Parts: sequence; structure tokens; C-alpha cells
Amino acid sequence: MPKLLSQTEIDRYKEEGVHFPVKAMTPADANDLLGRFMDLQERYGAKMSRNNNQLHNSHMLVTWLAELVRHPTILDAVEDILGPDILCWNSQFFAKKPHDPRFVSWHQDSTYYGMSTNEVLTVWLALTPSVVENGCLRVVPGSHKTQVPHIDTFDENNFLTRGQEIAVEVNEDDVLDVILQPGEASIHNVRLFHGSEPNKADFPRVGFAIRYIPTHAYQTTGLPDSATLVRGEDRHGNFVLAPAPESDFHPEAMARHAAAVDMQLQILYAGAAEAGKRATAPAQ
Repeated sequence: MPKLLSQTEIDRYKEEGVHFPVKAMTPADANDLLGRFMDLQERYGAKMSRNNNQLHNSHMLVTWLAELVRHPTILDAVEDILGPDILCWNSQFFAKKPHDPRFVSWHQDSTYYGMSTNEVLTVWLALTPSVVENGCLRVVPGSHKTQVPHIDTFDENNFLTRGQEIAVEVNEDDVLDVILQPGEASIHNVRLFHGSEPNKADFPRVGFAIRYIPTHAYQTTGLPDSATLVRGEDRHGNFVLAPAPESDFHPEAMARHAAAVDMQLQILYAGAAEAGKRATAPAQ
């Protein structure tokens, strides 16, 4: 029996590649997490800058984020789709300041993740309202059924590592805006067309994305990779398992994090025409 989602919701997710909203937590709890994120930026400064990759896989560095990727309500929804044995492959904050010109081009994560299966999903948790005005996630339901070619643009205003975008035209009539309130989350498949527009509002858009995979997944690139076991058992051993940090920015956690990010950057940049031009972590 499903733990959180109804069978109808699970079937619709399989058909459309997206489900929302999942009421992961209360607005007050989301606001508390937003305050913690802002405190992290203020207290640790450069450590939380994008160029230093600390916004990527930050659950390996910060104790409350290690708890967040293991949030029982989130994992109940993930288990309904992936099954009981779950790895967190990576995580990342996405923060658009008011009137931020940066955007996310239409793309499919599966193009660059190197996974052996399309049973990979992203949980996008809203810490602020995520609406059309401030550049919410946009998706094309059903687009996860086909893998399409991509090109690398390296646009400086693109959040993505390579400025990657699909090499086919998206019909705006097919686009769905993923509108979320604080504490709500969306789930989307690794092959779903998705992106977001610049923030045109007077208020920020902040979310936390968590990518989950079943334990039977493995890297087809042949490169080593890292993940964190968050529920069930890992009977396959396909990833270097990263534990929760001993404390915030503990030296041993910092070393494990640096190694994990380096592994994943090699995977994400594999085949890039200008690999190394933007040696920073991925953004969606």
C-alpha cells in the first residue's frame, strides 16, 4: 500500500512525469528552514558561494540538511514511486533574488546524470512562495517518455553548469507552471522537460532540490560516484556511501564533500565542448 500518495497520484506521475503539491511540512517549518539557510549564508559567507560548490550536496556539510534529505514525509512520497531502498544522489539550494535575471533553460537531467535507470526523481521543496512572477519551476507533462538531443550554450545567466538546453522547440501551450507555497514540494522525473524564467518579482524565490535514486541504479559512465543512503538497505554497493556530517562543516565532512562534488562534476561535464569553463556545481 502507498505510504503518502494515492494510487491515482502514482499512476498520474508515471504518465505525466510530475506530481505536486506534496505537503511536506507546515509553512512555519519552511520559514524556519529559510531562516537557517539565510543564517548559513551570513555566517559562512564564501563557504556557501556557488563558485565554491557549497550549495551543492550541502546535506553532506550541514546537520539540519542531512536531516532534511531524510525527512519522513518526503521519503514516504519518494518510496511510493521508487520503492523502499533509497539513495540521495545530490541536493542543492536554488535562490533567485528579486529581479534576478538568471534563468534555467529547458532541459532533461537524464542527459547528463549518467544513470542506468530513469527511476530517478527530484523533490523540489519551496521555502518561499514559488510562483510565476518570481520564476517558478515550469514543466512539460509527458515529456519524460522521450530523450531528446541537447546543446551546450554556456550562457552566463543560465543556472545550469553547461547552459544546456534541449534542441527541440517547446510549445508554450503544453507548459505547466509548478506553483508552490512554502512547505510544499513537487516531484519530477529525471527525463521531464523543465526550466524556469528570471525572477521578475520584488520578492525572492528559494527552494531546495533533492535528487533521489533507487539503490539498484549505477553510473554508466564508468566513473566513481557518491550517494547517501536515506532509507532501507543498499544491497548493490554501486556508490561510495557518504554519511551524515559529524557537525556543521566538520573537517572530515568537508573532505568527503569535496571528493563527492569532484566525482559528480566529472560526470556532469563528460563530453562538454568547454569542460572546465564553468567548473561549478549543477543547478536546475
